Amino acid sequence: MPRVTAPARLSRPPYARMSYIHDQLQSDRNPNCSSLAAIFEVDRKTIQRDIDFMRDQLRLPIEYDGVKHGYHYTEPVENFPLATMTEGELVSLLIAQKAIEQYRGTSFETPLQNAFAKLTSQLHGPVTVALGDAKAVFGFKPLGVSKQDLKLFEKLSQAVMECREVEFTYKSLNGKGPEKRQVQPWQVCCVHNQWYLIGHDLVRKEKRTFALPRIAGAVLTQRRFVRPADFSLEKHLGSAFGIFTGTGDHHIKVRFDGWAARLVRERFWHDSQRLHERKDGGVEMELRLDCLEEVERWLLSFGAHVQVLQPKELRNRIATAARALLDAHQ
Repeated sequence: MPRVTAPARLSRPPYARMSYIHDQLQSDRNPNCSSLAAIFEVDRKTIQRDIDFMRDQLRLPIEYDGVKHGYHYTEPVENFPLATMTEGELVSLLIAQKAIEQYRGTSFETPLQNAFAKLTSQLHGPVTVALGDAKAVFGFKPLGVSKQDLKLFEKLSQAVMECREVEFTYKSLNGKGPEKRQVQPWQVCCVHNQWYLIGHDLVRKEKRTFALPRIAGAVLTQRRFVRPADFSLEKHLGSAFGIFTGTGDHHIKVRFDGWAARLVRERFWHDSQRLHERKDGGVEMELRLDCLEEVERWLLSFGAHVQVLQPKELRNRIATAARALLDAHQ
């Protein structure tokens, strides 16, 4: 039997082991659990689990040859299922890598890079693409990346997963100072590059949303709770323009001129949006929202290129903000 040679750069993740086993089988080297366990410095049972997974889950034609005392493929196998990537999959992987860069310099950088390294370490073998130096193709320029405390993030994530109440002080945007909160956390989510905690505020006895950068002194308690079975982020934010929710039912209609219309058409802004083209090159947008605060700020970013048609409340808010802006710059 040909001598089994360990790969030059031995990788320990299971997918890398299985890819190496595939190479040995494909080369008719008849590896067995003992020889492979010695190469990878693991238990024979670990190798046996790898081979069982390859045969039972990946549907690879592996059988044991009692005469040669090793495994072999009973029919030709061209590629290891977990080793070959399509061009689209590689593009997605590279975009994910570039997306991580927007957290450079934050507490999320190291854990994200570690997670990405674990993922890519499992890729071993041919990649079916020809993009050249694809890393230079994609780029991100983050704006306003949220500052986060990784320990706080981990503590709140643990509280959500274990359904444990958490106590902390919180400084709201309109508050005069930090206030003590006792919360049953339901979910940690990221909206518009900002991380939030959503849960039931036991003091105020209602569902509340908390921005993580405004949370301080979080303490994970031993008190348990039952998360509402019907809660979902999609349902919770379904009628919100961003993270803020309300109890209203606002039918919004706005008109964008030709310049702004080009920007509006380029993105999908909300599930309820309806666009109506105008002969002058502009576009009218209709939305159905339960809160006006965030859509007001969004419309103000277009300046004089947008006109609010309805509701009257939103027209008045935009007009008030415009007058205040004018006063501040006179």
